[in-house]
Amino acid sequence: MEVVYVCEWEKRPKNNHCPSIPLVCAWSCRNLIAFTTDLKNEEDDKELSHMIHIIDTEHPWDVYSINSGHREVISCLEWDQSGSRLLSADGDGEIKCWAMKEHLVNSWESIQSSSVDGDPIVALSWLHNGVKLALHVEKSGSTNFGEKFSRVKFSPSLTLFGGKPMEGWLAVTVSGLVTVSLLKPNGALLSASESLCRLRGRVALADIAFTGGGNIVVAATDGSSSSPVQFYKVCVSVVNEKCRIDTELLPSLFMRCTTDPVRRDKYPAVTHLKFLTRENSEQVLLCASSQMGSIVECWSLRKEGLPVNNIFQHRSPVVGEKQPMILKWRILSATNDLDRVSAVALPKLPISISNTDLKVASDTKFCPGLGKCFFFTSVALHPITLHFPKLQTPAVWFNMMSAHPLQLLHLFFFYSCPQLHMIRVSPSMGQMLDMNTLLRHLLFLLEYCMVTGYDWWDVLLHVQPGMVHNLVEKLHEEYMRQNQALQQVLATRIVAVKASLCKLSSATAARANDFHAKLLLIAISSTLKSLLRPHVLNTPDKSPGDRLAEICTKNTDTDIDKVMINLKTEEFVLDGPPLQSLQQLIQWVGDFVLYLLANLPNQGSIVRPGFGFLRDGPSLGMLREMMVMIRIWGLLKPGCLPIYTATSDNQDSMSLLFRLLTKLWLCSRDESHPQEPDETLLDECCLLPSQLLVPSMDWLPINDGVITKIQSKHQLRLQFGKPYTLPGLNPNSQMEIFSRSPASQRMDNLRCLHMGICPTEESKACTRCGCVTMLRSPNKTNAMKQWEQRWIKNCLIAVMIQTETASIKWYFSCPDDHERSQSRFNPL
Repeated sequence: MEVVYVCEWEKRPKNNHCPSIPLVCAWSCRNLIAFTTDLKNEEDDKELSHMIHIIDTEHPWDVYSINSGHREVISCLEWDQSGSRLLSADGDGEIKCWAMKEHLVNSWESIQSSSVDGDPIVALSWLHNGVKLALHVEKSGSTNFGEKFSRVKFSPSLTLFGGKPMEGWLAVTVSGLVTVSLLKPNGALLSASESLCRLRGRVALADIAFTGGGNIVVAATDGSSSSPVQFYKVCVSVVNEKCRIDTELLPSLFMRCTTDPVRRDKYPAVTHLKFLTRENSEQVLLCASSQMGSIVECWSLRKEGLPVNNIFQHRSPVVGEKQPMILKWRILSATNDLDRVSAVALPKLPISISNTDLKVASDTKFCPGLGKCFFFTSVALHPITLHFPKLQTPAVWFNMMSAHPLQLLHLFFFYSCPQLHMIRVSPSMGQMLDMNTLLRHLLFLLEYCMVTGYDWWDVLLHVQPGMVHNLVEKLHEEYMRQNQALQQVLATRIVAVKASLCKLSSATAARANDFHAKLLLIAISSTLKSLLRPHVLNTPDKSPGDRLAEICTKNTDTDIDKVMINLKTEEFVLDGPPLQSLQQLIQWVGDFVLYLLANLPNQGSIVRPGFGFLRDGPSLGMLREMMVMIRIWGLLKPGCLPIYTATSDNQDSMSLLFRLLTKLWLCSRDESHPQEPDETLLDECCLLPSQLLVPSMDWLPINDGVITKIQSKHQLRLQFGKPYTLPGLNPNSQMEIFSRSPASQRMDNLRCLHMGICPTEESKACTRCGCVTMLRSPNKTNAMKQWEQRWIKNCLIAVMIQTETASIKWYFSCPDDHERSQSRFNPL
């Protein structure tokens, strides 16, 4: 266990931020943290504003604060599965739904609200959308992603016409009410409330889980360990445009400590009640406490045979053939007497395992100043209890990307200041794991993120610089073993993961540049090919783009004009404005080809950017295809051609570059047996700088996040509102060589435009890769709007985007990958 960084508010003589009681935190699948504080009024200390703060774990100092408008203290925060919407509930029964404005992480608005007047909310959850992609731990060594991760049959809580999941949320109040709010497609809100049972009673603690059949299970207790923990099945339906709620009482349980004569009165209060996972309603964790100590129990709901008297067995043939079954709660494990437990954190991943019995680990870990940490271990489920004896009202929340036996945990807790602590926890408990085991499980988690679209920042937190090369190679090997259809779906995502990994080590910084360039290359290629239109509507199954790729692959001629003869030029006919608007993208392609060829003789080491392309046959083939398209369009509209500064007026730059590019492509076309460029090609490339002016490439955007600065064992001390700069940063370091200095021209990395040294336009930049683009589009043509539409929700790396002006930083979220995987399709 180690503290990665600590972030706190600026120390002032009078700090207006005070922790809310209880302190509420939530961590989204995009590694966004939401937490609450109370803000004192400077004129009246008794008047409090209940604030919600949202940060990105990569830029924890950039905190976006929302005045929630709640009248009472906020009791619950809950992210949706896409990580783009947030629910907040308070002690007055009011629930608000917050959503991003224009997909900007630091721009939020309340879009809906519901209320149960005067009835505090004790549990809150979004309705399940029916998507569950499980990890099969036993098959972690398989080479097939379909065996490792599979779609589990799981019904949504409520469906619309056609089977589409209906969105909404469910809450439990302190008086025993369950309230449901449904978001209709037209934006209207449909709400209803119902008692959990006929005899309503006080509910001090509650939790919500879902069953595979689409039902909802609510666990509730009045807070006394001598009272039963009740379970209810909740069914939600829409009848005649009205929301209907049906409840049913399920088997209840008494905590084991209440039946022990020694402990009967020792732990009078139930302080924690949680289902092990939101999709597992059959296992629950309970914690009973006193002022001095606690005890934790884990229970499981199982089917057991009902004993039947022999008399009835002989008289009833049905009973004799099939024994009646009942549901009964059975205790799985329990701890010994502990110090008082302040918070309990549980896993989120839908792990599919054969053995779910929990056992208490014998090892404990002591960390100075952090208190004691107890681990529960099993084949896949790892609940954690943390004790902080020095804190009065501590709270813990964590996001876990975990798979047995390596569990990667990241904990946030807050001091009463409040301070935000990021803790990196490994289940090895200080024991050394061999490198192969560590790499195998990091690879397993990265593959899961790749398939689901989850943000993989928390996995990168455990990657050391020396692991990067092996992880990238093994990830590529596993990817190449998948079927062609799955490779096509994950093509850009694996490049994004590789780019993120390579940024962690200075030795692989150049490869990170190559992967960023490849992402842009793929995007430009698909955009240009989408402009092609078949000359005849009833064309064969192949599109113009597919025919172009096929012809360029078969035709190895180095003369670009001879390749063009085999194409149907009618499919390339476009109006002038679309081509002219895309000229900046076309110019980038031309400059990139010239840069690669001019630097071919200097590529004696992989340290230099561009080295990865010299042996990448598919990428070089993609460049050839775009050169052909640009050549044809140049005949129709000369103004769209890339501009080169040549030493001779008669120089045909496009033909020259295509000829050299084809020779290089022929050397690497066979990926299994790549050939070294011959001397003739190297000599011709050596002459390029004397024939054409070689442009400088804007390789790596400036990325000021913490992931590249926390590789050392020293924790970072951060402050909300103040960007962190690493002390003693060497400007000539390997990573900084390829970055633009702050005083140089700022680039719009997605539009390939120069914005100047001090841009006046508001812009947005990725919090992961640092790509910058203008917030408002300067273009009005449909072709450029189509290009910009790709980046409304995500950036090149398809993880998360940050935007900035001279003094204001904005954040741009990228839900695209996660939403596509979780809502619209399943690549497996």
